[in-house]
Amino acid sequence: MATDRSLATLLRALQSPSSEEDASRLLGSATVLLTLLSNPLNITLLTSQLLTAPAIWVGAEGLLAEYRILGVFNSASLEKTSQEKTSQFPARARAREGLGKEAWLKAVVQGADEKSPRWKHMLVIGGLLLSFGNHDCKGHPKSLRKTLESAMVKATNLALQGVKAVEDSSRASIPMTLGYVFDVLGAAAKSRLQHDLLLPILVETMLFSKFGLRWGYFLGIMDVDIVQDVNRKFGWSSNCSSYSQMQYIASGPVFSSFGALARLVAFCISNVKGENLVSKTSEDLVAFSRSLGVQWQQNKLSEVDITEEHLYLNEDSMRKSLRLLWRILKSTLFAVVIMETSLLGRVTGNGVKAPNHGDIRLIQPNNALLTSIAPLVATLALHTLRNLSFISFRHGQNAFSQYDYVYLSSVDILSSYPAQAEAFLQGIQGHRSSNVPEHPHERCNDLFFLNAAEHFALCLPNSTADELFIPTASQYLRVGSDRRLLESFEAAHSVLLAVFSCPQNYELVTKYLPDYITTIFAAFPQELSSRQFRLAIKTLVRITAPPSLISETQPILSSTILEMVSLRVKEASSEHILPVSSHGAGHTESALSDQATLVLTLMDSLPFLSITDLQEWLSLTAKSLNSVRDLMTVKECKRRFWEVLSNGEMDVARAQICVQWWNMKEGRRSVIHGEPLMDDGPFMSGALGEISKL
Repeated sequence: MATDRSLATLLRALQSPSSEEDASRLLGSATVLLTLLSNPLNITLLTSQLLTAPAIWVGAEGLLAEYRILGVFNSASLEKTSQEKTSQFPARARAREGLGKEAWLKAVVQGADEKSPRWKHMLVIGGLLLSFGNHDCKGHPKSLRKTLESAMVKATNLALQGVKAVEDSSRASIPMTLGYVFDVLGAAAKSRLQHDLLLPILVETMLFSKFGLRWGYFLGIMDVDIVQDVNRKFGWSSNCSSYSQMQYIASGPVFSSFGALARLVAFCISNVKGENLVSKTSEDLVAFSRSLGVQWQQNKLSEVDITEEHLYLNEDSMRKSLRLLWRILKSTLFAVVIMETSLLGRVTGNGVKAPNHGDIRLIQPNNALLTSIAPLVATLALHTLRNLSFISFRHGQNAFSQYDYVYLSSVDILSSYPAQAEAFLQGIQGHRSSNVPEHPHERCNDLFFLNAAEHFALCLPNSTADELFIPTASQYLRVGSDRRLLESFEAAHSVLLAVFSCPQNYELVTKYLPDYITTIFAAFPQELSSRQFRLAIKTLVRITAPPSLISETQPILSSTILEMVSLRVKEASSEHILPVSSHGAGHTESALSDQATLVLTLMDSLPFLSITDLQEWLSLTAKSLNSVRDLMTVKECKRRFWEVLSNGEMDVARAQICVQWWNMKEGRRSVIHGEPLMDDGPFMSGALGEISKL
């Protein structure tokens, strides 16, 4: 009788609007009563009233009421299970002291009746299903779980069909509920969802609605609250209104389940029947990322380079408020990449599963869907990644494998369509001036362009490389001393090496190579690291050595490059220097002297020389090795020399030359013991050798 009186009191209180605190108290009482009531009709009545009560729904802010109702039925279900597990009575005796779990669940579900809309039914069934994902609830019959899953799918599909007639909060409630329940649903239940109706609502709620990321406008709103303090440093106070709005977004039920919602979007993309929905979703992601990028560029924080934040931002902001901002942006990047992974998987016929890191293969057109919209989806994916590059470059592009999959898959697809690839690169080239832009956001976009240009160099004509790639790359070759631009400096070198390596760019090699070689030698060692210098020279030797076209007109060019390296060995410093590294480069280098780097560069280039030049440069390299003054460095150089000669870097013909030089021309004694090589001449006929002279 006490529970009946409490129920009557609660039902009366639910009929009139109340404050947020009173609503929270009423829901707590409802949770307790749901587990104590023994009459199934009362349980059904209370459930029905909770879905329509003015005290809960009138004046509720955002998705607070929906989130609380979901929690009420989840908590009640967990408590009911706990009561059964801790009861000292056998099953038949428990039936007399209250409802069993199965009967209780049926009574609750019956409360989701025609008096309330279908999307509210999802909250009830979703809360019950969530309890089945708890470890303590694993013992329930499978048939009961399948029944709840079927009810959830039916309620969801019916809610989706009537979604146009409901208001914003009700529309957003569908994705919110599914975001929490998605991982609990079985594969069969997921497949019965109406994916074509669900996908647009999911994307809208996550990226564009006031319950999600709001088109990224929160970045523009916070700009007003970024002010300069007495120390002339900028700060974003944790007491301002924009920070409160950011906290509201981060703690909201939609953002709290962003990962699950992104996986749900990916699942819908892989199952939608309409081809237009795939391209529409790609366009939505581009629109959101463009809006977010524009809002960031107009924010004062975008004017501060990441390497200079400690100089221009106050400590309190960096420690607290900005951490919240970058946590939201990082989660946004992850969610968008998960969606793009599924989009690319759909057009390539691979489903939503991305390959493991390092196992990415070239993608070829193999079905009608790929042929029709693959270049569009790939282009839009790259535009999306470019718009979000201010986030990805901060955390490192290789921070997670799915980003690599989206980026490289898009490049592979677009490489099969040179016209679309050229149009894409022309669209993202950015400014056309000869100077490096001052704004960090523009430099970030240039870095993305340079990285993309490196991948597309092989599939585009030399006119495109001459007009698009080389001008942008050339302006960043002069900034190696600026630590803010080291990544762009490295990318510019990579672009030029990629352009020179392409056979169709023979004329460009002749035109630009002399100036580039001069730039390389001028940049080492202050701006180019040991690894970068060795890679650049090795690549240039390979490009200019046979069977390349340029070797036919300039056969001594590769030897000339090595001669320039060799001449610097004696004058080079033998002191060890720390390697130059860029932010997020991810390379670990040992400290080498300038002299050792030059000698190792000669060794790295040997496998690419012609046989005639190889015979000469084996001895010249050994001579340079013996001029190295540091003993520890000499050991490293000898190890590398032996590695080049013996580990398969040489082909058969060159390996035979190396064997002859090592055994018959005193190469072994010169390398191992440091003995000078005998001069092979030229001598006039009948002259005595060095050993025979008195």
